[in-house]
Amino acid sequence: MTSEALLIAGGTVIDPATKRNGRFDILIENGAITSIKPAMKAREGLTIVDASGKLVLPGLVDLHVHFRQPGREDKETIETGSRAAVAGGFTAVCPMPNTTPAVDHGAAVEWARQEGARVGLVDVLPIGALTRGQRGEELTDFGELFDAGCVALSDDGRPLADSLLMRRALEYAKVFGRPIIQHAEDFALSAGGVIHEGRMATVLGLRGIPSESEAVVIARDLALAELTGGWVHVAHLSCSRSVELIRQAKQRGVRVTCEVTPHHLALTEEAVAEFDTAAKVNPPLRSEQDRQALIEGLTDGTIDCIATDHAPHTDWEKDADFDSAPFGISGLETALGACVTALITPGLLSWSRLIEALALNPARIAGLNGHGLATGEPANLTLVDPDEEWTVDPRRFVSKGKHSPFAGRRLQGRVMKVIRRGKVVGP
Repeated sequence: MTSEALLIAGGTVIDPATKRNGRFDILIENGAITSIKPAMKAREGLTIVDASGKLVLPGLVDLHVHFRQPGREDKETIETGSRAAVAGGFTAVCPMPNTTPAVDHGAAVEWARQEGARVGLVDVLPIGALTRGQRGEELTDFGELFDAGCVALSDDGRPLADSLLMRRALEYAKVFGRPIIQHAEDFALSAGGVIHEGRMATVLGLRGIPSESEAVVIARDLALAELTGGWVHVAHLSCSRSVELIRQAKQRGVRVTCEVTPHHLALTEEAVAEFDTAAKVNPPLRSEQDRQALIEGLTDGTIDCIATDHAPHTDWEKDADFDSAPFGISGLETALGACVTALITPGLLSWSRLIEALALNPARIAGLNGHGLATGEPANLTLVDPDEEWTVDPRRFVSKGKHSPFAGRRLQGRVMKVIRRGKVVGP
């Protein structure tokens, strides 16, 4: 991929990795950043990108997406998912392995990487299956999967219930220095649940999923990580008890990282009023107390990063009764706006901390070295207008999935331009 020489001029650069927060120009040549200075003169052969009034950020990285290919191309493909990622400001994404068939061998990983490279919009960094066929019975060949390019392993959506197998997985992955990602849910506690076990479940007459279904699995996995010295990464935290368990484990030195979604930071169980399936997610949207605990955990560093859990579905699946509709929403294109509106605008979080959570920390967890705005590094940048307000219209999503709990809402903060490896790729 060839890249023209670009001068990103007049923007406010925010990069916690280099401690830059101010007005800088960025010169990009041959796909890399070659100079960052307060002001630079244009020269012949440069394409000027006017970033006046915009924030210039490290490219966003999403640790948790579902691109559905192979098997459910009617929901999403690597190409349409990549386009949605660019529209959301992302330059790298990590697709989960729960495709059909599951990504549980090296050839499947290589195909996903090659397809991502063919599309050429974002770095596609696959996550491999933890067990064969994601059945929770036999561990996959970790060496084969990591050698093929996996950044982590997970049976996402199908939590590994066998404690001994989880212990062995943590020990095995420790050899490679990579994390095991766990969808923390005790199916015996959550079975049949479709909404948070709280007020709205009572009002709507729906079966609830208690917070304990998440917390008990996290407690077990933290104990196993402490025992083995392995690295566990907890996906999409949703409740206050989970945050406290991880906070205490980190204080003890347990190797644990975790993520939270924009919808769990911005919304509560109230979003499912009127049986709105666009807000049906797993784990479910919970109470305001839980939401505040998640924000506190993000603020104090207990929660490492924000990941979308982008999970697109077809209209005919989502436009069903609440019990029958699948869990999941399309989250890539609303992620930044939801975070700015819920966290930055009310003064709950700084831009620097938000960029750590949306770019730097997920890049670190995925093993992307040198992801930031420094000379010599690949030029992966996201330009944002922090003040622009816009109304979410899922019908205009690039993703094939057109369902969002933010539909019709006014969000603040809009992605204006995405540059990957020195090339403007959108939106």
